[in-house]
Amino acid sequence: MAKWTPKHEAPEPLEGPVVATITGGTILWFALFLVQVPFYGWFDDRGITSWIWTCLAGAGLGLIGIWYVRKRDAAIKRHAAEQAAQAAQGPEAQPGA
Repeated sequence: MAKWTPKHEAPEPLEGPVVATITGGTILWFALFLVQVPFYGWFDDRGITSWIWTCLAGAGLGLIGIWYVRKRDAAIKRHAAEQAAQAAQGPEAQPGA
């Protein structure tokens, strides 16, 4: 079998509103949890209370996700600012020159 080789380079990853996306998902999971809580007895009678706890877990993990993507965005912006500052200073200020 011949080895597959790409005919072109892979495109750059898309960067979108990651913080807003994660925040929206977290809010959605928590809203689903709040909507289901009044029906806890109905879920318990059918043995599917895991649906309620899954929504709460999704909201909790979403909070961790919000923290993570905010740190990631800050690091990306900090790196871009450092690169711009180095480019503005010229090649003599770059390390290894």
